[in-house]
Amino acid sequence: MITKTAVLKNKILTYSLTHHKSLFSYADQKEYFYIQTSEHPYITEPYRAESYAIEFLRKGSIVMHTGLETKVVHAPAVIALGPSVIRSFSKNEDEILIDIIFFKPQFFLENQANVFFLTQYDFFENSDSNTYPITKIDESKFERIFSLIKEVSEDQSKHQASILRSYLYILIYEIDGIQKEKIATEVQNPLYEKFKELLFKDFLNFRSVQHYADELNVSRKYLSEVIKKHSGKTASDWISEMVILEAKVLLQNKKMSINQISDLLHFSDQSVFGRFFKNYEGISPLEYRKKQID
Repeated sequence: MITKTAVLKNKILTYSLTHHKSLFSYADQKEYFYIQTSEHPYITEPYRAESYAIEFLRKGSIVMHTGLETKVVHAPAVIALGPSVIRSFSKNEDEILIDIIFFKPQFFLENQANVFFLTQYDFFENSDSNTYPITKIDESKFERIFSLIKEVSEDQSKHQASILRSYLYILIYEIDGIQKEKIATEVQNPLYEKFKELLFKDFLNFRSVQHYADELNVSRKYLSEVIKKHSGKTASDWISEMVILEAKVLLQNKKMSINQISDLLHFSDQSVFGRFFKNYEGISPLEYRKKQID
């Protein structure tokens, strides 16, 4: 049986690795791509990607939107992004320097017996924990690693892919170490974290706060109080904003009608979806779509 969620995943705007290469006027058939640039591609509309990305911001700062989080990322910092993360970028400073390595999962997993290796590192897919400011010691370490990646990327060695794959392992282990240190020093609220985890899984099918309260075995009132205290937004706002974000991604797919999008997002009809969208964005779904075309 094909679920609506499965259909939706096939309909979202997903940037291919080829598209990412084109943003930097680069083209080849490889399943990985490295670039060092002073011009980050500022894509203001939300999208997903078919590839993973690890970025090392050496200088300057950028504004990154992942999921419902908006962060100003200041150098030095490391960013890890998995395919399912909805993201967009906007400019914060004129002068930046950033290294980015994109890679398809099949490239990385080519000689890996554990096909779930990448999915065990939640920093790739968790929009709350995919950005890490780094210390001077870690900065020097990442500078050396990315300098080696740059060197091998410019080399035409027949072992280029294998060497890059090895450096990716090192990057992943280093980021995992930084994440574990960060978690150890931060005070986490388990209910708030579990709510966000459940929300990202269930928001397409469940839009009532009561559902999440029931699933988490707490009262609706208590859940709302905790979420408001830790995020400044209500649980209802979190749910609605997730739906709006998904709608924006879907609306960029010109092959889908507004009615199809309404159906995939589980609205009773197109007019209900239209009112919901306009209430949050100030314009109708159709106006939003036309705005992207213009």
